[in-house]
Amino acid sequence: MMRDKIKQIWPEIELINDEGLREKVTDCWEYAIGQSPLEPEDLQKIPFSLLIDNCYITFMNHKRTVVQLSVEIGNIMKTNFETEINMDYLIAGAILIDVGKLLEYEMSEGKLGTSREGKLLRHPFSGVSIADRFGIPVDVQHIIAYHSKEGDLGKRTIESIIVHHADFVSFEPFQDTKRITV
Repeated sequence: MMRDKIKQIWPEIELINDEGLREKVTDCWEYAIGQSPLEPEDLQKIPFSLLIDNCYITFMNHKRTVVQLSVEIGNIMKTNFETEINMDYLIAGAILIDVGKLLEYEMSEGKLGTSREGKLLRHPFSGVSIADRFGIPVDVQHIIAYHSKEGDLGKRTIESIIVHHADFVSFEPFQDTKRITV
């Protein structure tokens, strides 16, 4: 069953306390996988970015790292700064920021690439569309929309700031153009 496969690759979904939100997040992934040329198992094998040559880090390794970093940062900030952070929104957003990527992919001659649709509409936009389809709260949609460079011109919520930085801290070190090597 697809939902069982999703829960297997996404154990972090269980960190969402709100059962309704947890189900909606799962619904988003189930829909995206259904629209994708990929199966859940493929997400544990494909590179997390097509922008990095010879990328050895898998899609799910990157995604789960973003969620784990977001949770740790959120908990530390709540403790050290005594600030309000909606952890359910933070976790749901971190899990969903790249759900739209599944609509960007195509298989051509056995090779993973970016589809025409993916070139026209990047994953922050298709991700928000998927999230809206399943009634994901607008605060979580904001995290999806603003997690990447498209969000740099707007203001972000605290949850969105955390997820944005968790995403980039687990992306930029693997780009040769962003890293100094000695």
